[in-house]
Amino acid sequence: MDSTFPTGWTDPLALKAAYAADGWCRLPFRLDAPTVVRVRDRVDAISATRRPEVVHEKDGDTVRAIHGCHAFDDLCAALVRHPALVGAAQALIGGPVYVYQFKVNLKQAHEGAAWPWHQDFSFWNQQDGMRRPDAVNLAIALDPIHEGNGPLTVVPGSHRGGLLDLPDPADTSDDWRRHVSADLAYTVREETVEKLAREHGTALITGEAGEVHAFHPSIVHSSTNNSSSDRRALLLITYNAVGNVPEAPTRPEFLVSRDATPVAAASDTRISTLGAALV
Repeated sequence: MDSTFPTGWTDPLALKAAYAADGWCRLPFRLDAPTVVRVRDRVDAISATRRPEVVHEKDGDTVRAIHGCHAFDDLCAALVRHPALVGAAQALIGGPVYVYQFKVNLKQAHEGAAWPWHQDFSFWNQQDGMRRPDAVNLAIALDPIHEGNGPLTVVPGSHRGGLLDLPDPADTSDDWRRHVSADLAYTVREETVEKLAREHGTALITGEAGEVHAFHPSIVHSSTNNSSSDRRALLLITYNAVGNVPEAPTRPEFLVSRDATPVAAASDTRISTLGAALV
């Protein structure tokens, strides 16, 4: 067994192969219910504050996302050092990692707006100067995610095609707010997505609270409006390879961490109140 995977993972090579082929996979563990409740409560508390890291929908009132919480909140700081998360990131990337981004995307009931088709690496490469997509997004469901409350839709295998539909630099915006709003600065055209979907199909990332999925920085993905009465909160930790640090990022630090210190997984005793239930 690959020693970087947590004990209890029975087939890490198959998991790594699925991630390499499809650009996403469900991880074989989840955060237990008490942990999810604690993190969800902390997210709610942060969302109630007015600070630059808290981003709102166009109405200026409805919270759309919160960013960089691990830099100022002790619970979020402990979560990024969770041994299962760090072990998964190291195994999928192939070496030491640091936290590049931490965010929670919130789709409030009946109000949460869509995310257009895009690739995360477009922003990181074009705006931050990240050279290679040697990073991984670990997405933790804080609420049950179903077809009606705006789950991620991914195009499996699309990460292997490189960056798509990059706009002319003269037509892009350096305003970081356009990188976290429904009006994204970098998108993939519908005709491109339709072609990819014909070739590869699409997949919805749904599941119970606490489930964790990994997805590649270059995978084409989107999400719809939340048309249901159920909120959808998705916590995303982006781990980047320590040898892939952007040289001179300009976006705010709560979007692009300047601290590239390798993450040391916490001991079980130090985060015993967080825990992870292996399934």
